[in-house]
Amino acid sequence: MNQSNIHPELARLRTMCVADLRQKYLDLFGEPSRSGNRDFLCKRMAWRIQSLAEGSLSERARQRAMELARDADIRTTVPRLPKAGTTHATVPVPPGSSRNRLPMPGAVLTRVYRGRTVAVTVLPKGFEFDGQIYRSLSAVAKIITGAHWNGYLFFGLAQAGEMPA
Repeated sequence: MNQSNIHPELARLRTMCVADLRQKYLDLFGEPSRSGNRDFLCKRMAWRIQSLAEGSLSERARQRAMELARDADIRTTVPRLPKAGTTHATVPVPPGSSRNRLPMPGAVLTRVYRGRTVAVTVLPKGFEFDGQIYRSLSAVAKIITGAHWNGYLFFGLAQAGEMPA
């Protein structure tokens, strides 16, 4: 399919019934759709039609997608500031940060645990604690406590009952 046929083809998708969309999906992808959701089918097929006409993702885009997939557990919202009187110390996150869940790399998260002040340095990809690099705050919290902890709760970046995104 060439680029000049894309727009009429995409417009035609919007006028098709779900049964026709499912048949078109089978033709485009070579397998039946498990979905009967009209909007999903239209969007998925529009992407496929454009991809076939204009080419797929560049290698650079594929690499970036893989990086993002590896960091999928990273917070996507800004953590709330701790309540006055807590033993947690956090560094404010600058607005517009792509990793809103955490302070910027280089920041140090501290917590007093069983009379000992624990300090963890935020790295671009991971966390440094006692000379070791860990992939998640939860891994650091487990090393410190010996039990599974949500790292964001342990270091005061989230509050109990709040579901970090």
